This record gives sequence, C-alpha cells and structure tokens, in this order.
Amino acid sequence: MYIVTEGIKSRYEYEKLARVFFPDQKMNEREADDPAALRIEVRRRETLISSLLRLGDWEAYDEVTVEAPLAEDKNTCELTAAQLLCRQFTRLTGFNPPWGLLTGIRPMKLLRMLTRDYGETEADRRFREDYLVSDRKLALGRRTVQNEDRILALSRDNSFSLYLSVPFCPSRCSYCSFVSQSIEHAAKLIPQYVELLVKEIEVTAGIARSLGLRLESVYMGGGTPTTLSAEQLETVLSAVTRYFDVSGIHEFTVEAGRPDTITPEKLAAIRRSGVGRVSINPQTLNDELLSAIGRRHTAAQVYEAMGMARAAGFENINMDLIAGLQGDTIESYRRTVDEVMALHPESVTVHVLAMKRAAGLVTGHLAEYNAEGALAAEMLDYGEQTLTACGYEPYYLYRQSGMVGNLENVGWSRPGSEGVYNVFIMDETHTILAVGGGAVTKLKQPGVNHIERIFNFKYPYEYISRFDEMIDRKKGIIAFYDQFC
Repeated sequence: MYIVTEGIKSRYEYEKLARVFFPDQKMNEREADDPAALRIEVRRRETLISSLLRLGDWEAYDEVTVEAPLAEDKNTCELTAAQLLCRQFTRLTGFNPPWGLLTGIRPMKLLRMLTRDYGETEADRRFREDYLVSDRKLALGRRTVQNEDRILALSRDNSFSLYLSVPFCPSRCSYCSFVSQSIEHAAKLIPQYVELLVKEIEVTAGIARSLGLRLESVYMGGGTPTTLSAEQLETVLSAVTRYFDVSGIHEFTVEAGRPDTITPEKLAAIRRSGVGRVSINPQTLNDELLSAIGRRHTAAQVYEAMGMARAAGFENINMDLIAGLQGDTIESYRRTVDEVMALHPESVTVHVLAMKRAAGLVTGHLAEYNAEGALAAEMLDYGEQTLTACGYEPYYLYRQSGMVGNLENVGWSRPGSEGVYNVFIMDETHTILAVGGGAVTKLKQPGVNHIERIFNFKYPYEYISRFDEMIDRKKGIIAFYDQFC
C-alpha cells in the first residue's frame, strides 16, 4: 500500500490509520499491479480539503469545507483529512473502528490531558466528534480515568517504580511478542543471569538512594519469573528488599504467569520476600486452545495454582485473559470468564489478541477479518458486563498495534486491589528504573511530558557477556537528574 500526500508533509499518521483497516499491509511499497493503492490529496483552496482514495478498482472522493480562519490551521487540516480517510475506509470495508482515529497506545492519557485543558464536556465532545471514538469506548474510558486518577495521586515528583525482568519461559506462546527465551535453550544461562541481576539491583538501588528517589511500586515480569527455582526467586527478591527502601511501597507484584511453573515452594519463597500480589495467567480455560497457542498447561492446573496461591497467603491475585484467540468461540470465552469469576481473583486483565503479522488479510479477506473483530468485540462486551456485575471496575487501559478489531486491553479490579504499577507505567507518571535483560529504564522529568530511555541488552547471553558495558549506561540516570532536577 502506498500513500501520497499533497499539502501535508507527514504521512505517518495516515499510514497508522490505514493499518487499522489493513493490519498486514506494508506501507510505502508500490505494488506492480497497483502502483498507487492509496492516494490522499490535501489541497488548500481557500477552505477546501479533499481526499481521494484508490484501492484496486475501488475509488472514492470526498471533500469538506472548513471555516476560513481554521483553514490556515495545519492541525485542523490534517485532522479533517484523517476523518475523511477513516470514513472512506469504513465505507470500503464495512468496519467502523471503535477508537476512531486514535492509534496510540495511551488513549486515557489523551483523555486526561483534554479534560485538564478544556473540561470534561469539551474533552468528551472532542473524543466523539473530532477523533470519532464510539460512545461505548468513551464511557469505558471515562470510568477508567476516574479510577486511574486516584492511583496517580499517590505519585510525587521524586517518585519512581522498579521493574525486574526475567526473560525466560518454559515455552514460547504463539502470540507472544515479548523478549523471552525458552528454558529448553537457555537454562544453562539462568544461574549467571540471577547472579548478575542481583548486582544490577544493588547498583540501581545505590543510584536511587543517592538521588533521594522514593520507591512506589515493584513489579517482576518477563517472560515468566516463576521459571526460576524457589531459591533463585528468593535470591532476587530478597535483594530488592535488602538494597531498596520498600517501607513505603504501595505494591510488590510478581507475575507468576504460567500455572505449570507454580509450586508451593516458589509461592512460599515469593511470600517470604515481601511480595503481596501475584498474577496467574490462564489466557483461556479451554484446553484445546491452550494446546493450540503453545501453553503447556491445562485448565485444571490453573485451578490448582490458584488454590496453592491462596494457601500461601496471597490475598491479591490477578488473572490474565485473551479475547480473540484464533479458534475461540463466544461460548468458550463466556465459559472462561464465568469460571474465572468463580475463582474470585481480586483483579482480571482482559487482553485482545495483537497480531504479530496477520496472514492473508488483504482486500479479498475483509469479511473474514471483520468477523474476527466483531467476535472479539462481542467477547469484550460480555467480559465488561460480567466483570461490572461482579463488582470490578476498569482501572487502566492501553492499546497495541495490530489488535484484532482495533480494540483495547483493560485491567479490571475490585476497589483497593488495583495493580498500581500498571497505572504508573501506562500513564508515564514517574520514572521507571528497570533491571534485567530487555528492561528499559524510563526517566521522567517532573512536571513535563519528557521521557528519556536507557536500554538494557535484550537477550540473556548479551546481558551476561556485556554486563559491565550495560551497567556503565546506568550513569545516565544521574546525568538526567542532574540536568532536570
């Protein structure tokens, strides 16, 4: 698919919008049989903005007149062109994206910013009329922002959260896009990885202490942290409590993740280390689907893992689900949601399948693509109704590129059991100091929307072999705070 713009320099936003409707299409690659698959013309004839779309044999032309004073406004012209393009694509495909023109990861951050600047009524109008967001998604967003705000109020200018990365998994799930290594190939690296991770924790804690930073939350993710042994988990987690001041934190979470990695010994080690919240992630309770997506566990092991976690004393447990898995049905998904509700987790995070690369979603397969999106939307609707009826509230929301149906991921929680780290990182509220393979430190300048990043090496063998070089990068944390604070 090739995009040509006239009168507007950048076409990046139009390319992102096109991917909402055609997630598998490569942008800016002319095809031999269709050298101009997509063409946008934005002409400034006084107050006229026009959009011409060609896709194969299909062609549509639209234009709109903007009031003269606004016609000189570049932002208004670009927004109007995007609206025209979105409506044309909707006519072509029959798909009306529920988030309209919004293609970014953090729509709640935008809603909060607009509310702060213009008030709730005007912010809602802009979401509906300017960005073409559906009433249902706006209502969900408004609920989410209200719950997020209570958590964001916990943060201060000197606040930070800590992320611990354990990039190992028992096997790789078919839908996964995270940096992780199967222990079948990387088990021999784990002992040295743990040793160096503890060293990085010590160095990072020293930097935070020297800068007078205040720790708000700790999150261990991956990968699957419980791929580590009980002894290794306790070694890493006790290093956190030894080197960092955790006396005032609001949350310490370990993403236990795969039920087939959870044992009473590991849960006891996690609990002894001061962790109060764990996540047990079935994704689905359909055994056939679990096998199809590469999850080497059964629904029965999910129930067993939940029982072990309760027996270990955990009173704050999250469970992750995925809507839109290929081969799932609405009946199967409803059963999963109902059975998860019967387990009474304190929070449930509902993800939508994000396609790493869709197969065959070209013009001839639009009906199939739209059907998948409609099914995922029906799944989300059922989850929203059921979770709300059971007393859960949405407390954070984010989106990914290539999501089936252009939908969203939502964290639901009973009041008081929210995963505060999730809110902090999605809102980019404060600094995230990150340790481990693939971890990214995000340095937030207080009071402004400015972030700088320090990247760790992605893969465990790089993390180990270039550890000293990576530790040297941590000096950038001090340089950042010396510059801005």
